[in-house]
Amino acid sequence: MGNIDANAVIYLENKLGVTPDEMSTILNRKSGFLGVSTKTSDARELDELANGGDPKAKLVFKKFTYDIIKNIGSYVAAMNGVDLIVFTGGIGEHNSRLRRRVLENFSYLGLKVDYEANVAFGEDAIITTEDSKVKAALICTNEELVIARDTMHLVLENQE
Repeated sequence: MGNIDANAVIYLENKLGVTPDEMSTILNRKSGFLGVSTKTSDARELDELANGGDPKAKLVFKKFTYDIIKNIGSYVAAMNGVDLIVFTGGIGEHNSRLRRRVLENFSYLGLKVDYEANVAFGEDAIITTEDSKVKAALICTNEELVIARDTMHLVLENQE
C-alpha cells in the first residue's frame, strides 16, 4: 500500500536501531493495511470494519483506492490511452464498492460504470455500459487451480 523513499528506510533503520531483517518485517508485515488500520491486514476484515464505521478501516480503503487510481492513471498516460481496465484477484474480484470508486474517476476517458453489472460476483463480467469508450471487466481467478497446474508441470518435468 503506497510507496516509500529508499532513504526513509535507511533513516528509520538508524532511528529505530533495527537490522535490515527487522526493517523488512516492519515494512512487509506491520505496515500497509495493518499499519494504517492498526487492526488487521486482511481486506475482508477491513471491509467489515469499514462497513461498521471504523474510521481507520475507511482510511485504508480511501488510501488504497487513491493508489489504484494513481497507478492506473500513470499507465493510461504512459500508454497514451487505454482500452480495458481489468479487476481480478481477491480484492478486485470481491469488492464492488472499490471497483466503483476507482472507475468513477475515469469518466473523463469516456468510461461509464454499469452499476448493476458491477455487483457481479463469482463470474466474469463487463462492468461498463455498452456505450462506454473505455471498458472495464471483472475476471475471476482460480489461484488454487493455477498452483495445482504449475505443481503438476514441475513434478512431470522432474520425472523425465
